[in-house]
Amino acid sequence: MLIVKEISKLEFLIQKEKNKGKKIGLVPTMGALHEGHLSLVKKAGEDTDYVVVSIFLNPTQFNDPNDLKKYPGKLENDLKLLETSSCQLVFTPGVKTMYPEPDTRHFDFGKLGEIMEGAFRTGHFNGVAQIVSKLFTIVKPDVAFFGMKDFQQIAIIRSMVKQLNIPVKIVSCPVIRDNDGLAKSSRNVRLSKEQRENAPWIYQVLKEARNKVQKMSVQELKDWVITEINKNLYLHTQYFEIVDSETLMPVENWNQTKDRTGCVAVFCGDIRLIDEIIL
Repeated sequence: MLIVKEISKLEFLIQKEKNKGKKIGLVPTMGALHEGHLSLVKKAGEDTDYVVVSIFLNPTQFNDPNDLKKYPGKLENDLKLLETSSCQLVFTPGVKTMYPEPDTRHFDFGKLGEIMEGAFRTGHFNGVAQIVSKLFTIVKPDVAFFGMKDFQQIAIIRSMVKQLNIPVKIVSCPVIRDNDGLAKSSRNVRLSKEQRENAPWIYQVLKEARNKVQKMSVQELKDWVITEINKNLYLHTQYFEIVDSETLMPVENWNQTKDRTGCVAVFCGDIRLIDEIIL
């Protein structure tokens, strides 16, 4: 497994593999790797010939500077995890490498960037688009892999790829969960023992919500989910939205579409957890 920090060296090595006819797979990460990330690397190893994992804590997608400071992760731990994976090259650039000058590009995602995460995290998706477009330009992957826990982010990246006409296939992979149902997240390590014991309640409520589709109106179900999650004193729901799985536009009645996803953001103390479920 090669570890590369410089863009020029990365481009040289990838071109070498492309010249051999290899299909390049990219798994972009911000570090603090866990089983969810490793499942993406595994899928990339199955679908492509040469797997690149980027580890870069991107400052432009954090609307809260304290959140950036508290983000967990040690590079040596991440590299150790990747040693036994399908990863063949790790790209670990510094901030000056990725942003030699401030990135002033502004992306317009319309309604897609204004709902759910976009409504509560100003500038977040613009930062995501900035860094992912840079990585796509540098690595030039044939396929890129993202986890479905960040459901809205995948839609944003697909939109960005279309806007910039980047020839890359985006593959979304299932949410990986702990045995108690909590979605794997880099933020989970920041949960206290009591918070960690209570956080799986989020997914328990989402699973129960699936059984109530058509028995309640869309609005009634949204209200029920928020009320149920908030019954747990360790949790406070920021939003729960039911959206069309393709367009991500809010669903107002069950007849609108059969392809629906419930998306939620919940604070457990000051730690923000997101999750999703197909409804």
